[in-house]
Amino acid sequence: MMTIAILILSTLGLWISFYFTGVYYRWFSPHVGWVPQICQLEEKSCLSVLQTPRAKIFGIPNSVFGLFVYSWLILDCFFFPEWIGLALLTAATLRSIYLAYSLIFVTKINCIFCFVSHVNNIMLWAIYIRLVFFSS
Repeated sequence: MMTIAILILSTLGLWISFYFTGVYYRWFSPHVGWVPQICQLEEKSCLSVLQTPRAKIFGIPNSVFGLFVYSWLILDCFFFPEWIGLALLTAATLRSIYLAYSLIFVTKINCIFCFVSHVNNIMLWAIYIRLVFFSS
């Protein structure tokens, strides 16, 4: 059951990361048909969120790291020990808390996809905590 939850949440994270990466690199506009309209940001506000200094690590968009982390978690369900996924998710969750704070108090943009991504990371992290420390 936890594997299915990890696969679903990781696929959601991968989808959101792909959307943000595509918008950042202008592969497509924020108004693509495969993203629900309520989740789409206006072009200006989307780019302002994605281009803040907090939206990058070493000049690389957070969403690119998300592509790696969520892909790893999908593979982690089948091939790797859970502690590696937990380590990645711990870093991602700490970053999510920082970015959520930043969105609310610094950037002041209501980015639904951003908040979904942050909650998604916290849920995945909680699942991995249970897997690593409380599974028999």
